[in-house]
Amino acid sequence: MLRFLNRTEEAVICLLLVLTTLLVFVDVIMRFGFNTGFMWTQELTLHMSAWFVLFGASYGIKVGSHIGVDAFVKLFPRTWRRLLSAIGCLLSLIYCGLVLYGSWIYLGKVKRIGIELEDLPIPAWIAHGMLIVGFTFLSLRIFILLWDIITNKADGFRHADEAKESMELVEELKGEGAEL
Repeated sequence: MLRFLNRTEEAVICLLLVLTTLLVFVDVIMRFGFNTGFMWTQELTLHMSAWFVLFGASYGIKVGSHIGVDAFVKLFPRTWRRLLSAIGCLLSLIYCGLVLYGSWIYLGKVKRIGIELEDLPIPAWIAHGMLIVGFTFLSLRIFILLWDIITNKADGFRHADEAKESMELVEELKGEGAEL
């Protein structure tokens, strides 16, 4: 199940990135090259970007690419870090639950009213349905992290350490330069 979640996120993120880039590229060529364009591309690009961001937030938790302000938490021993991180996960899950609940109500009302997007013949509740999908994926990622904290596989949120990665890359390049 987890492998399917990972593959789905990666595939959707890649697809959205490629399609959004191509759509914007074609639109720019049409507007500046031929003084014409499509009215619907801006709205579609906006919605695809929203889907991209919400899938990306979930994926970012998995790979640890979110910026972390954890200097305070790292002052504590591992047990306290785990406790503080578990509290952070629980608060995040409460937030996701509130957004999911509000999204469910909002999307239900939009569906009952029958609103369509402004420039595309797509029901707005489908286009905005990413709120449910994105925050469900985000909740699953936070649940997985909480489980890792409970089972002592992690002591907190994973964070990218760009400085450490950059220094490792420099050392690796120095090693390759010495070999040449």
